[in-house]
Amino acid sequence: MAYVEAVAAHAGYLVTPGPPPDRDSIDLQIQAGGRMHPALHLQLKATAALGDPRGGTFRFPLKRKNYDDLRIETQIPRILVVLDLPSEEARWLTITPAKLVLRRCAYWQKIQGSAQTPNASTITVRIPTENVFDPDALRSLMEWSRNGGVP
Repeated sequence: MAYVEAVAAHAGYLVTPGPPPDRDSIDLQIQAGGRMHPALHLQLKATAALGDPRGGTFRFPLKRKNYDDLRIETQIPRILVVLDLPSEEARWLTITPAKLVLRRCAYWQKIQGSAQTPNASTITVRIPTENVFDPDALRSLMEWSRNGGVP
């Protein structure tokens, strides 16, 4: 959550919690002012086992319930955000008087409109390596929301 809040603050957006308790696989909502007041709903995941990308994508196992919640058409677009953490927990965060360092970054993927799956428990979601969740990507995603969820 802290990673997303830092990215959203840098981009000039407001972050609010999703409805309790993680209803509809929504952990956080990002909101903006201006024309159409765009918003995004985010499902957040973190892993120290994202691994190396293959063919330009990471593969992330997502619970079937989360996949189904994220793939349906909704008024407010929903995305998956996966934080890639170092394997050693001691390396996740460094704090000194001169700096605050969160190691690695998060990636996002739009699942809305994806096909139904016969998988019972999990589905492997492919996340492109270029989908880094940073302030520029967030601004683009908010414009996508502003335009009615059309990429």
